[in-house]
Amino acid sequence: MENKVLQTGEFVGERIDRFLSCKLEEFSRSYIQRLMKEGHVKVGEKAVKANYKLCKGDEISIEIPDASEPDILPEPIPLNILYEDSDILIVNKPKGMVVHPAAGHYSGTLVNALMYHCKDSLSGINGVLRPGIVHRIDMDTTGSLLVCKHDEAHRILAEQLKQHTIRREYHAIVYGNLKEDSGTIDAPIGRHLTDRKKMSINYKNGKPAVTHYQVLERFGKFTYICCRLETGRTHQIRVHMASLHHPLLGDEVYGPSRKPVFKGLQGQVLHAKILGIHHPVTGEYMEFDAPLPEYFVDILQKLRKNISFFW
Repeated sequence: MENKVLQTGEFVGERIDRFLSCKLEEFSRSYIQRLMKEGHVKVGEKAVKANYKLCKGDEISIEIPDASEPDILPEPIPLNILYEDSDILIVNKPKGMVVHPAAGHYSGTLVNALMYHCKDSLSGINGVLRPGIVHRIDMDTTGSLLVCKHDEAHRILAEQLKQHTIRREYHAIVYGNLKEDSGTIDAPIGRHLTDRKKMSINYKNGKPAVTHYQVLERFGKFTYICCRLETGRTHQIRVHMASLHHPLLGDEVYGPSRKPVFKGLQGQVLHAKILGIHHPVTGEYMEFDAPLPEYFVDILQKLRKNISFFW
């Protein structure tokens, strides 16, 4: 059992669930909510609910239960491994693969594959359904994903993620011709006010989110861009680019309702290309480059040749 103690600081008057989401970025929001429901979050000696509002001088104690044996079966699913040592693993995730088990996806996930490949060598932080997982990318996003083989590596890299010292660059194709060659989107992201399955720009309840973008190629009706994340909110690039009226090609959630569709395209054209970290044990800076997947290269080639490839 791990124990954490936090002070309210400048968060006086805020709901405790929002406070914990800000302070404990290494844990998912659903995991934090579960801790609260099970009585593992206390102010003083009293367990509190998610809507408790923080008071000046409150001392919040959080008990993180030891990870129990996950009821997830290892599966011999091939992995495209960019790098591996005794501490970390960098995987090039394919399109269509869910990162961790959830409702409707309890097999065929990256976690199932990792459990088979790594056996017992995965960190237990962040809940039993996410062994080794420090951050995630969407099912239809491809590219570099960081995995930790033990808890100490996980803690160090989660702190790097929190301090925004991990370099994350994504390549994407968006609708339309971007006006500027480069720019920065600084707009908080939170749950959509009416559609809880979506994220949106949310100045009242959202978390800070910053995306830097740069145009790589222009194709008139489409633009090939690179996005560097300063923060890592859910659907950040997809929400931010849609807010500029340049949603990602193929994005079925944030894209236009009437849109041309690439033949055979599954979801948004988004690839986590560059991942740079300081190794959790040696401290050495390491950078990994996941090659663009075949479908992405195919779209670029057709755009460059001005070949029609839509339904």
